[in-house]
Amino acid sequence: MRSSDLHRSLPSLFSELVYGVPDGPAFVLNRGDAGLLKSLDTLTAREASRSTNGGATVAAHVDHLRYGLSLLNRWSSGENPFRDADWSAAWKTAAVNDADWMALRRNLREEVERWHAALQSDREVGGAELDGVVGSLIHLAYHLGAIRQIAAALRGPKESA
Repeated sequence: MRSSDLHRSLPSLFSELVYGVPDGPAFVLNRGDAGLLKSLDTLTAREASRSTNGGATVAAHVDHLRYGLSLLNRWSSGENPFRDADWSAAWKTAAVNDADWMALRRNLREEVERWHAALQSDREVGGAELDGVVGSLIHLAYHLGAIRQIAAALRGPKESA
């Protein structure tokens, strides 16, 4: 299978998760949902540093997503960054100050933009690579949900009946 077979679906679904639901159909989020990036922009550093029941903070989830997307972006540029990836490093982020929170969101946005462009490019993928590409969207959706459980103010709109 060529990724071009998925050239519309993967970038479209990724875009919905990170940029929100444009006018038109919604496949993952509810209509009117701002998506991950705009939602994060509404949180203060203090709110992003708050833990619920001793769990990871929103800042930790954001750093984890940023790190995972950076690995995917390096892979899409021809590297094999997974061999020595340190997934635990991102989870060490707990509390952030205003400058750290701004930088973390900016860095996440940059990785999101690079991966969105990579999803739109044509390349031969199959097996584990295809699983990784598709899994990147599932992984992002999981963490968006986790973030919204930690910070209830970020929850998207309910689907209207």
